[in-house]
Amino acid sequence: MSEQAAPRRRNRGRYEGDVPREHYLNVAYGLKSWLLTVDHKRIAILYLLSITGFFAIGGLFAAIIRMELMTPTGDLMSSEVYNRVFTLHGVVMVFFFLIPSIPAVFGNFFLPMMIGAKDLAFPRINLASWYIYTIGGIFTLAAIIAGGVDTGWTFYTPYSSTYSNSAVALTAIGVFINGFSSIFTGLNFIVSIHKMRAPGLTWMRLPLFVWAHYAASIIMILGTPVVAIAIFLIAVERLLGVGIFDPALGGDPILYQHLFWFYSHPAVYIMILPSMGVMSEVIACFSRKRIFGYAFIAASSLAIAVVGFLVWGHHMFVSGQSAYVSMVFSVLSMLVAVPSAVKVFNWLATLWRGSISFETPMLYAFGFLGLFTVGGLTGLYLGTLATDVHLHDSYFIVAHFHYIMVGGAVMGYLAAVHFWWPKMTGRMYSEFWGRLSAGLLFIGFNLTFFPQFLLGYMGMPRRYHFYPDEWQVLNVLSTAGASILGIAYLIPIIYLVYSLRYGPIAGPNPWHATGLEWTTASPPPQHNFETTPTVTEEPYDYSKAIENVAITPGAGPESPPSPAAPRS
Repeated sequence: MSEQAAPRRRNRGRYEGDVPREHYLNVAYGLKSWLLTVDHKRIAILYLLSITGFFAIGGLFAAIIRMELMTPTGDLMSSEVYNRVFTLHGVVMVFFFLIPSIPAVFGNFFLPMMIGAKDLAFPRINLASWYIYTIGGIFTLAAIIAGGVDTGWTFYTPYSSTYSNSAVALTAIGVFINGFSSIFTGLNFIVSIHKMRAPGLTWMRLPLFVWAHYAASIIMILGTPVVAIAIFLIAVERLLGVGIFDPALGGDPILYQHLFWFYSHPAVYIMILPSMGVMSEVIACFSRKRIFGYAFIAASSLAIAVVGFLVWGHHMFVSGQSAYVSMVFSVLSMLVAVPSAVKVFNWLATLWRGSISFETPMLYAFGFLGLFTVGGLTGLYLGTLATDVHLHDSYFIVAHFHYIMVGGAVMGYLAAVHFWWPKMTGRMYSEFWGRLSAGLLFIGFNLTFFPQFLLGYMGMPRRYHFYPDEWQVLNVLSTAGASILGIAYLIPIIYLVYSLRYGPIAGPNPWHATGLEWTTASPPPQHNFETTPTVTEEPYDYSKAIENVAITPGAGPESPPSPAAPRS
């Protein structure tokens, strides 16, 4: 059997090339082959399915919350049930979607390919991380069946450790177990990046997606054990009556807040740094330019990881800590905004005078830039001691958090889905539906959460489902926006699943992008590369791209044909 160039032909305006006869999706069939796989790409698909399921559960709880808040009287559910609903929304979304979403799916799938490796350093640990994630999720789902938990996703003590009459221990154990999944993933990424880079792939030639995951992995390794132990101690105090956080037993509830936020503020960057890595890849590709300030963007990722560990105290301005300590945390909170601003300005400089193409991934990138910037600027109000005292625990916090997390992390996640979907599946999706869903998501998101800035400024507390009549209009607007948001999330599921069978074949590099992952077939073969690649060029070198090539696959000259898989 000899290798032959894959024939190509036009198909619905896009290139169609032969899909390799054997690739990671079909090399072995059967449930057992998937559940026992050590292929990083298959593990990424397992994560994708699991995380999508938890996202649907968290989104369902969000829809119930918004339906309740349409009226000021709290007539859909009791206060106790409402507490359980918003708690489970937060627990599921934060611990089982936002934190693992991009690292577990796209980091797992593409980081080895980007560094020219055939897998991660520890394939079995990688598979174990998915099983641990699944087991932690089962405990949390069992807590839902057992009646839920009513403490809020922060599990503040002593209410959570002593007084709550809900499934706190079961939920805490689930979150504790899930923490080991993040630790294993971060360990795998760090070792792989240090030890498995292809020849010629120096540190300053790494894709910025890899730099972002390297920085996020540092936070996973250093921060996750702290929050895991803190939440586990809640279960210990609750089950054994040991005085750790309950003052009545000789404990200190403020100690829990320090332990929780020492991790949970850096955890924001576990969620957002991978999205920032996605932005660097997408913006450089669809502006057809070398990324502006590569070294500064790479260094800013590490700076965020380091400084992020020094700002947890701004969550505790009203907890009774020293005013002088609060002033220090306030200054540090302003400082951590600098490396994020460096990234935004460098992305804008990359766009400047670029040959910009408005494909679906780029629309999500633009959405990220707008929403993340609003979220970052409103964070300055919360990092300032005087204004935070007024805005603390109001709906201003809810809006700010969602502009960063949903507007930033979810926009980045969807940009990644649409950017790498052709590589993962070998199929293209409908650009019309992709652009429509991106536009609906941007509109629906702003209609949902911008009114909450106004509600918070006017004093509406978070986690309340009774409110004065004069706030109903803004809450109805927010619920209407949530309805649009739900549709915008549903549409991609439909057209992406449809594309698996009916989408045009993508070819190896439908976006004419740079990077090692685009030099192999789509879907990738089981071991990524037939031979270990050698890197001789700087990253994001679009200067050699054919001039005036449209980004839409099939709109310009064909990229060089790649060898097809051997045929029998």
